Amino acid sequence: MRWVRYAADGKETYGILEGQDIVEVEGDPFAGYGKTATRRKLDGVKLLVPVWPRTFYAAGLNYADHVIAAASKRGEVPKLPEAADIGYRANNALIAQGEPIVIPKDATERVQYEGEIAVVIGKHAKNLTEANALACVLGYTIGNDVSERTWQGGDRTLWRAKNSDTFKPMGPWIETDLDLDKAMTIVRVNGQEKIRFATNSMIFGIAHFLARMSRYVTLHPGDVVWMGTEGVTENIKHGDVCEIEITGIGVLRNPVVRERQ
Repeated sequence: MRWVRYAADGKETYGILEGQDIVEVEGDPFAGYGKTATRRKLDGVKLLVPVWPRTFYAAGLNYADHVIAAASKRGEVPKLPEAADIGYRANNALIAQGEPIVIPKDATERVQYEGEIAVVIGKHAKNLTEANALACVLGYTIGNDVSERTWQGGDRTLWRAKNSDTFKPMGPWIETDLDLDKAMTIVRVNGQEKIRFATNSMIFGIAHFLARMSRYVTLHPGDVVWMGTEGVTENIKHGDVCEIEITGIGVLRNPVVRERQ
């Protein structure tokens, strides 16, 4: 099932995507819903961020090649993380499918994409085990963890490097039926493939992360957990179109613009 959050006729609502049609629902996928008789064409609505998270979590350095590449750029010996660590992102940075990534006018040229799978929590969860952790997951969507690398290296926190307005595209919808072991993540810029990797080839898997997190924090319906990226990322610039595809989910596509000086 694919859950779509969208705007039409002056209101925001959820629907279920069936082919190119959306079946509107009363309620939502978290608190319960019922189908209505209203059907809309997908290309006739404005897609919104598929969930507005109560808490926006993000795993860092969770793919081996990305860890190695980052260490190489710093001239360091790569060291894979010994534990699953989680960070946070800011909701102000979220944008939906098709909305522009806006590079601040004083940013350097080192603004880069990061294609990530995003886990959408569907129910309250505490003290999970790896065996039952995925039972709290509603589904999966796609994230682009846009990052200004100079700021990332120089600021004490990631407040602007990762969380500037528009730096977190997410969408286009929530897929509830995904075979993680078959999924591939593909990044394209202007139609040219930049990287392709097995989505589930993480250092620490989703179940491990959720189990560890839930020892200390309660997971709530609508929380999202972005799971990190793989490989070497490249700069994006004004005029580019960045696409993140995860097979079995879809394609998240956003244009890139730079603020005028």
